[in-house]
Amino acid sequence: MKKIIRVWDLPIRLFHWLLVVCITGSFLTINLGDEFIQWHAYFGYSILTLLIFRLVWGFVGSTHARFASFIPNRQSILNYLQGKSPRVLGHNPLGAISVFALLLALLVQVATGLFVDDEVSFQGPFAKYVPNAVVSCLSGIHEVNQVVIYILIAIHIAAILYYQKFKGEDLIKPMISGDKEIDPSEEANYLPTDLGRVSKDGALQRGMALLLLSVIAVVLGYFITR
Repeated sequence: MKKIIRVWDLPIRLFHWLLVVCITGSFLTINLGDEFIQWHAYFGYSILTLLIFRLVWGFVGSTHARFASFIPNRQSILNYLQGKSPRVLGHNPLGAISVFALLLALLVQVATGLFVDDEVSFQGPFAKYVPNAVVSCLSGIHEVNQVVIYILIAIHIAAILYYQKFKGEDLIKPMISGDKEIDPSEEANYLPTDLGRVSKDGALQRGMALLLLSVIAVVLGYFITR
């Protein structure tokens, strides 16, 4: 009988899939024409809200959502590449690097988007507060950085497919159900302490996450619309 362990709490799972929806919406609206540019901005604001939530949840969230549980170091990366490290319930060292890289790239994208001014159909809410030279610079970064995001997303998807096909590890199902199923024959591949690190996912955690997300959305909305 397989051992079922709660790895990803509901707030992290919702964050992940809402981020997928918002990134997809942002990509579609920027390519559909100027009449959809405001929707592109709405998706951008939503992404920023989600990212701020994820940063905070990385310190106060459940076990495997916390950055401290998967921040990689040089030795852990080398051990993983050499096949010497045990399996983990959450992010492995390379997966952790991918997560941090994507979060950083998305933060750069939404932050610069607040200052974009195409002088035709859209002006970011903060563009009026900085010199034109700064607006031009940040607009350029916003344009170039989208390529970085596409590359990182492609790597992310490729890694999921690789683990599915060659390692027999489904990374999508746990991000839907929250649980990871461990076959008894595979338990020896994990550290006993890791198998005992179950993520809390009760009403208290979910309520706190909802409150946190609401506060972030209200505060961010205030500064964007003022």
